Amino acid sequence: MRLLTACPSIALLALFTVPLATAEPSVEVVFTNPEKFSDASLDSPGYERGADPYVMKELRSYIQKLGERYLPPGQQLQIEIRNIDLAGHYEPWRPNAYEVRFMRDITWPSIDLHYVLRQKGQIVSQADARVIDQFYLQRPGRANRSDRLYSEKAMLSDWFRRQFTEQHKIGLN
Repeated sequence: MRLLTACPSIALLALFTVPLATAEPSVEVVFTNPEKFSDASLDSPGYERGADPYVMKELRSYIQKLGERYLPPGQQLQIEIRNIDLAGHYEPWRPNAYEVRFMRDITWPSIDLHYVLRQKGQIVSQADARVIDQFYLQRPGRANRSDRLYSEKAMLSDWFRRQFTEQHKIGLN
C-alpha cells in the first residue's frame, strides 16, 4: 500500500522536472574532419596524425559554458567547427620545436564554423562564420594567462556575445 502512495508523487515530480530541463539553453558542438584542421594535428616525425583531444574538449566545454551564459532559456545552438588555426605557430628550426608556439602579429587565431540557432524547433538564424582575432596580442591581461587556449577562448567569447546577444535583442522586439 505504501508503494502505491509513493508512485503518484514520483510521477508528479518527474512531470515537473522534465519541462525545466528542456527550458535550459543547449549547445551542441561537433568537429567536422578534425584530422584536416590547420592546427589539430602535426605531420612531423614523432607525432601521431589526428585531432588534438585536449583542444577539442576544451573548446567544446567553453562554447557550452558561453551558451549557458548568453543564450536565453529554450534556445538550442548547434555549432559545427570546420577548421581551427590556433594562435601562434611552431618554429621547427628552434629547440623543442613542437612544444612552444611562437606568437607573432601575423599568426592570429581563427576558427571556421557553421551554426544553427533554434527556438521552439524553428530556426532563428544560421550562417557560416570565420571567427578571427587579428589583435590577439594586444588583449589586456594576456601576459598573465597560463591557459594555452586563452586567445581562442577570448576570441570565441567576443564573437559569441556579439552574435547571440544581438539575436536575443531582436527576438525581444
